[in-house]
Amino acid sequence: MIDILVYLFENYHDFSARPKTKTLKRRLSAVGFEQEAITTALRWLDGLKATPVIEHPCDQRALRIYLPEEQRKLGLECLAFIAFLETADMLAPALRELVVEGAMLLDDDPVPLAKFKIIVLMILWSREQALEPLIVEELLDDGEHRLLH
Repeated sequence: MIDILVYLFENYHDFSARPKTKTLKRRLSAVGFEQEAITTALRWLDGLKATPVIEHPCDQRALRIYLPEEQRKLGLECLAFIAFLETADMLAPALRELVVEGAMLLDDDPVPLAKFKIIVLMILWSREQALEPLIVEELLDDGEHRLLH
């Protein structure tokens, strides 16, 4: 699923410009992705876009307390990465909640940081947030060298 999400981001920089689901399934299948993985990824992405962003007015000094299940599933690396993004003003509280929800849906326990970064990228991308090239590079960094175009 993660490979498909990265492929979509790299090929459709504008979330709203991506083709309709039927066309997208055909294109993803043509480049070699398995049908089950395509269905799972697109269902996850559609569910993400359909989830409303609920803005909770909160003080900038407010602290998010994570449930024990969230702490276990996300692990220290992912929680520290959330703190980094919030400090850099890249992740508002409402989007943070979508990130946590999206990560909690993954089968991994704990969620590897590389996968978590893709979840963050997908949420920012699907909500059409401004993405600085350095942040995109950090979110796509899985230890392999990539060239952004």
